[in-house]
Amino acid sequence: MILSRSVLLCTRGLPKNAPNSLRIYSWTSSKPVCSSRNAVCAVSRSGQPPQLPDHQQTKPKLTERLRENIYTYPNLLTVSRILACPVLGWAIVQDNFVLATSLLAYAGFTDLVDGWMARRFNMRSVLGTILDPAADKTLMTTLTVTLAIKELIPIPLAVIILGRDVLLSLSAFYIRYTSLPPPKTWGRYWDFSLPSAEVRPTTISKYNTALQLLLMGVTTVSPLIPYDIQLGLQGLQIIVGTTTIWSGASYLWSRDAIRIVRSPRSPPNP
Repeated sequence: MILSRSVLLCTRGLPKNAPNSLRIYSWTSSKPVCSSRNAVCAVSRSGQPPQLPDHQQTKPKLTERLRENIYTYPNLLTVSRILACPVLGWAIVQDNFVLATSLLAYAGFTDLVDGWMARRFNMRSVLGTILDPAADKTLMTTLTVTLAIKELIPIPLAVIILGRDVLLSLSAFYIRYTSLPPPKTWGRYWDFSLPSAEVRPTTISKYNTALQLLLMGVTTVSPLIPYDIQLGLQGLQIIVGTTTIWSGASYLWSRDAIRIVRSPRSPPNP
């Protein structure tokens, strides 16, 4: 072992008449320098422990970033619901309301099942809190656009529903950017295994989603019903328009709608 000039070597400790400025230091590393009385000890005249070679210095552990498992059954069911939306829209445009009703029933069933699985088997994830409302909005957008094209819902109502969703989507992109821990790269921005913010729908937003799905569902099934239900649909359209505006405004004053996810701090070194 090679030491600098300011370091003395001893094998059995210091003599009794050694000056007080000489102090024996011990430290821990991957290869301890002193392990017994007969081991070689390093002593510094300056009162500071000697520096270890670079290969023996203990390197600080890097803090592990927060990650989560995103490949869960609830998330897969939610993704399947999103993938079914283009087929649903095509069926409505082609006046195939039997297929459209079947896909709408599938969407409602999987929405119930994935929520139950996430709670029952502890498969909750931050990505799930984003995917689930995203699937609802994809379904709602598909139904709104196609039913408006078929003149089954009024255009002003379609503009209110789509306008609210566009504003919320732009806000979500902004919140994702501001809440993402550095470094803010394009790859990390789209890496959803790195959660940064959790979206929590407000109470009125939950009611609004249910009413919107009810309106779209009844409107989709209406061509298959042998009697006229237009008067009831008009009343439901007015209610949905009101709750849509209300729910969009609720995100502005609600403090619990968005929660920033923080990475766990590493414990201090002893």
